[in-house]
Amino acid sequence: MNDDRAPRQTTDDAKEHSRPERKCPICGKPATIADDPFCSKRCADVDLNRWLVGLYALPATVDPDDEEPTAD
Repeated sequence: MNDDRAPRQTTDDAKEHSRPERKCPICGKPATIADDPFCSKRCADVDLNRWLVGLYALPATVDPDDEEPTAD
């Protein structure tokens, strides 16, 4: 049996070629695969620090049905 198909790409090769280029959300440089979605460990650490000090916050909503009744 003669196989005329092109050799298969490894997972890393396929990921490298099919991955759209993204920019680092901290500095705007191209993101690397190793530090995705950031361009470097430094930018990943900057982002983590922003979460830890409260610069980023997820909005919270209060459901009126979940509130405990107050004792009068």
